[in-house]
Amino acid sequence: MKNASLLIALFCISLLSFGQDFPYQFSNVKSAEATAVKDQYRTGTCWSFATSSFIESELMRMGKGQQDISEMFSVRVTYPKKALNYIRYMGKTQFGPGSLSHDVINAIRDYGMVPEAVYSGIGYNADKHDHGEMDAILEAMMKALAEKGELSDRWDEAIDGVLDAYLGKYPAEFTYEGKKYTPASYRDAMGVKAADYVSLTSFTHHPFNQKFVLEVPDNFSQGSFYNLPLNDFMSAIDNALATGFTIAWDADVSEMGFSFRNGIAILPAENVSKADLFKSIVPEMKVTQENRQSAFNQLSTTDDHLMHITGTATDQNGVKYYLVKNSWGTGNDLDGYQYVSESYVKMKTIAVVLHKDGLGKELQKKMGI
Repeated sequence: MKNASLLIALFCISLLSFGQDFPYQFSNVKSAEATAVKDQYRTGTCWSFATSSFIESELMRMGKGQQDISEMFSVRVTYPKKALNYIRYMGKTQFGPGSLSHDVINAIRDYGMVPEAVYSGIGYNADKHDHGEMDAILEAMMKALAEKGELSDRWDEAIDGVLDAYLGKYPAEFTYEGKKYTPASYRDAMGVKAADYVSLTSFTHHPFNQKFVLEVPDNFSQGSFYNLPLNDFMSAIDNALATGFTIAWDADVSEMGFSFRNGIAILPAENVSKADLFKSIVPEMKVTQENRQSAFNQLSTTDDHLMHITGTATDQNGVKYYLVKNSWGTGNDLDGYQYVSESYVKMKTIAVVLHKDGLGKELQKKMGI
């Protein structure tokens, strides 16, 4: 795993190629500081890895230096909320490891945050995150509780017991770099304000320039997203990246053109076999508000995975790409990063979270910020 300075050096070189036969070459246009790539391993917690990485870049932008924020702290404080939601809906809603970026922002708002060194959340006798057993136990417990009907006032303590056993007890107080903190006081010392972050999306089944609750299964907390026309939505992303901000990105990664191994994601305009996909540069689909909406309606665009957009680039033909930090470890040619085409981002983005100051004054005024 490379440190942040080495990653910056890697991505600031003027031309990148991915092997002798790989047809794409990239030149970076803009790249913000980011911390080292992590590995969510066998967990469904990409939402916390992506958004914690985003917050770490925010801290560097704010002059707080390189900080390593615990992903599992947000997971630990969010699970009980999901459990309560499941019980109140009597089991007729989703319960599982998935959430969205705003749930990290909500965790920071309601509880605070802690350094990774204080709360790694890695289970006993392990060196990687693996939630298979924990998730199976929690799912079985929640299903049994919902089916039981009337409950005691202790059921939530049972959920806490499982989380404590697998992730660790809630760190109510801790000492870090010689100072004593609570999660809330550490958040305040870092200067992170949850109210500074906004969630954006772009769909036609709700009015533009208003907020609506996005209908995806992992939106258990019923978070609202400001709905922008597609051109405005992309302009908001581009303005933020151009002015030194980064983006927490929720997207569909099920397309054949999304290749972590090759460090790229594209949206071919025509059918191309998987075997031939990256042997030559192919034309990409022209994305419109209409075909984007159709893909969402038909469930060919779904809420799959969250990542962290840290910059922009172009290929040798001048086509625009976004530099994306994933949380699947460093096992590709870009040490865990990918180049994602503009067409792919336009079609396959579910939503983004960014700092309100990255929006630009005109959009801030429109949104009443």
